[in-house]
Amino acid sequence: MEAKVQRRIQRYGWDLAVNSYEQAWQKQLAPAHDALLSQARFAPGERVLDVACGTGLVTFQAARRVGSGGSVIGIDISGEMVLAAEHRARGLALGNVQFQRMDGELLAFADGSFDVVVCALGLMYMPEPEQALREMRRVLKPGGRLLLAVWGERARCGWSAVFPIVDAEVSSEVCPMFFRLGQGEALAGACAELGFAQVRTQRIAVHLGYEDAQQACVAAFVGGPVALAWSRFSDDVRARVCDQYVEAISGFRHGTGYQMPGEFVVVAAHY
Repeated sequence: MEAKVQRRIQRYGWDLAVNSYEQAWQKQLAPAHDALLSQARFAPGERVLDVACGTGLVTFQAARRVGSGGSVIGIDISGEMVLAAEHRARGLALGNVQFQRMDGELLAFADGSFDVVVCALGLMYMPEPEQALREMRRVLKPGGRLLLAVWGERARCGWSAVFPIVDAEVSSEVCPMFFRLGQGEALAGACAELGFAQVRTQRIAVHLGYEDAQQACVAAFVGGPVALAWSRFSDDVRARVCDQYVEAISGFRHGTGYQMPGEFVVVAAHY
């Protein structure tokens, strides 16, 4: 898939997913977010960049940790995600946080602008993640810290069946390289090749709980990375892909609900 097309799919797909995203994924992503925030060790007064911030789930926690003397900027390719984050920021009355719509592969900041750069579960969607990492390194101050989280091995993520099911209905793969950075030491190796030091990797095994098949399907199709494809499906196609997905995850059924395995990879590094 051409990089330009993939970026467009992600931008407009996440625009469509914005209203379902937190309800579908906030609890499920919390272990990765918590591990990333713990390893970040934010200090009062630091300047932080949150790449692919979504609705600000990590951004706001970082803002609280750096305090009024620090600042956090959240960027996302989805304009609707940015608007949702800005709306939430006003409600929280946090004066040290701001949001901008921006491509994570082309950061509009000067060299050495930030003490810490974080990217929680965003790199998998970028067509050129190594370029994004180069940009993150560029905007970090010498001695600055990088914190990354991605999904882990495909075989350890029970919901991964969503991709081939959707790809069978569209003309091109939705997320062709989604699990590449979660394989082995791929993400840590990419950081080391770019000159990052003290690179550490943590793997986190989790179970994603859903009350019923409908909730599992909403998370997979409506509130996640295939939302653009879902929006274009007819009712018949939606019914078919949901049936296929429920069948694919049937082995994870517990009573009327589901407990699907998942894995996160969290990498911490210094510049």
